[in-house]
Amino acid sequence: MATAAAPGSIPILVPGRNCWRVEHAARLAFLVDGADFFRAFREAAKAARRSLLIVGWDIDSRVELLREAAAPGERRTHAEDGLPVALGDFLHALLRRNRDLRIHVLDWDFTMLFAPAREWMPLYKEKWTAHPRLFFHLDDHHPVGACHHQKIIAIDDRVAFAGGLDLTRGRWDTSRHDPGDPLRRDLASEAVPPPYHDVQAMVEGRVAAALGELARRRWQQATGEALEAPVSGGAASSIPVWPAGLPPALEDIPVAIARTLPRYRGQDEAREVERLLLDAIAAARHAIYTEAQYLTSTRVGAALRQRLEEADGPEIMILLPEHTDGWLSQNTMDVLRERLLRMLRSADRHHRLRVYCPCIPGLGDQCVNVHSKILFVDDELLRVGSANLNNRSMGLDSECDLAVESGDDPRIREAIRAFRSRLLAEHLGVDASEVEARLAATGSLIRAIEALRGGRRTLLPLEIPTGAAEDAWTPGSEIVDPDRPLETDGWIGELVPEERPAHASHRHWLVPGMLAAVAVLAAAWQWSPLREWADVDRLAAAAGELAQTPAAPAVAIGIFVAGGLVAFPLTVLVLACILVFGPWPGLPYALLGALASAALTYGAGHALGRGAVRKLAGKRLSELSRRIGRHGLVAVALVRVAPVAPFTLINMMAGASHIRFRDFILGSALGLLPGMLGISLFADRLAALIRTPGPAAFALLVAAVAAIAAGFWFFLQWERRQRDTRLRIRKD
Repeated sequence: MATAAAPGSIPILVPGRNCWRVEHAARLAFLVDGADFFRAFREAAKAARRSLLIVGWDIDSRVELLREAAAPGERRTHAEDGLPVALGDFLHALLRRNRDLRIHVLDWDFTMLFAPAREWMPLYKEKWTAHPRLFFHLDDHHPVGACHHQKIIAIDDRVAFAGGLDLTRGRWDTSRHDPGDPLRRDLASEAVPPPYHDVQAMVEGRVAAALGELARRRWQQATGEALEAPVSGGAASSIPVWPAGLPPALEDIPVAIARTLPRYRGQDEAREVERLLLDAIAAARHAIYTEAQYLTSTRVGAALRQRLEEADGPEIMILLPEHTDGWLSQNTMDVLRERLLRMLRSADRHHRLRVYCPCIPGLGDQCVNVHSKILFVDDELLRVGSANLNNRSMGLDSECDLAVESGDDPRIREAIRAFRSRLLAEHLGVDASEVEARLAATGSLIRAIEALRGGRRTLLPLEIPTGAAEDAWTPGSEIVDPDRPLETDGWIGELVPEERPAHASHRHWLVPGMLAAVAVLAAAWQWSPLREWADVDRLAAAAGELAQTPAAPAVAIGIFVAGGLVAFPLTVLVLACILVFGPWPGLPYALLGALASAALTYGAGHALGRGAVRKLAGKRLSELSRRIGRHGLVAVALVRVAPVAPFTLINMMAGASHIRFRDFILGSALGLLPGMLGISLFADRLAALIRTPGPAAFALLVAAVAAIAAGFWFFLQWERRQRDTRLRIRKD
């Protein structure tokens, strides 16, 4: 199905419209699945001389980059080159052997929803803090409800990676996707996870330097620290960074970088990814092939529907996972996906739509986790990146995609066609040459795939009809999958200035009390029975017994106080308290515990004084401290309703600002109570779902979440009206 560029055709990629920049790439390679990406990253990182920048959605120091088994049931700790295979140990080894190297790791400051799958307390992990030239930061510079989803690695601005893969657990797999492959396990104690399919691009040249610039911008926004670009030239530049055994797919070509960035605290909105997808879909003449984790984007869905309604539009083939990972995603994103697919199928009057999922025998109830984010348009354009085909990736989360366009270059056209055939061959269990032959014989992507389907490893039509009940109780995309941030900048802007704290990842070490508390807890974990008690069944039984004892209130309040000393998230403590004790008396216990913790850390801030708290908090939060001192009770209540800084830090800042203790406690109580009521409602419905799972219980949980979101929305509307009133008064 080779296609030639139409004479005088208009280029799709236009900087400033659907991409940030188009830069030269000396080499470009496509790394399919985690094993190839991890190996290529490791080889390239070994050649780093000055700078290694890692930006991701999740980064885990424990992940093993190489997984060849030393013996049945064993894994090597070091590779044949003598360097460790675990990421954290590997980075430390690079720093020990090269005094000029600096490594910066920027990880998304994840919400507690993802905590069970994350590295616990990474800011306190030795692998991220023990070396003076390894800098680690959790990035929370984003709107409420958003995340940082970009996956960028830049090595000396000479080589860079971008795509859908993070350096974390659950990503390693080979393209064989063997059922039951024990090497996919990250922990010896866990079951073998299902196969995982994804793609990463590797580039060399000026486009790598541009990705390095993008990563440095992210670092500066998150930390306030401006990183210098690595100096080019000299003896170091003669050392090859590109892995010797990795053949490039293309050389000497232009590569575009497309971003999604939400509007936030002086950062302009960028919706280049969305514009690129819409322009590419509109430009397709023969065939669109896409692989996606999600398919819920309203605008992408509308663009695909429009092409399907055309009498002579392109074929559209979509590869999706049979179902997404996790019950929450399956009951929300999968339902939205099915709604969009029903719309597309109803528009497919000319029978040009096919939606498949990979099928590998022996998986049982598991399915291949399709996590790739790829788009092919004819043989003309290829896009690889981090952005999903959902609304969030269009305008709420940060994303980074790469794209190449053939124009009039037959080399690029051939490489695009070859890479598409290689992916289809993997999914169909055939050789890429068979895919090429069928495409040439039929002139149709759909007919070629249909002719090759039917083997043991194959593609199956995706048919997962959502039940009427699930569809009815799942809210719309504006709640589950929004494409823009909530507008919370009104009263928060009144309290919090634009500047970010510098080196905020180091602030915890400046408070001796916190250090002592962490040391005590660590010692208890290591040398006491505490580790044995960290078991779900034990904890559940102990919680049930605790709730019936006379000492329950004192114990609950004491846990809140201890949590405040180590800056443990208050929301998690409140949720746990209500799950253990129920809404009554769990809610009063939680409120009293939070206020007791607030009072203690308020006292600590008062005793330490403004100078120490200023060093702890950074410039932005120090300014917040001054504004709390000026506005008193009202300011405390507002920052409790929508916390703009950690609970413990707000308490210490209030103490250092010498706000009256009475105003502080009353403001805290008034501000905390609405959120605690919402958490209480959520926890009650969550407990009911755990006890008696079923459609009715899930529907009530969703209704509770919707009620909480509605309450927050009404608060924002009220605040916006107050802000507008203040602005009118100022103008008058």
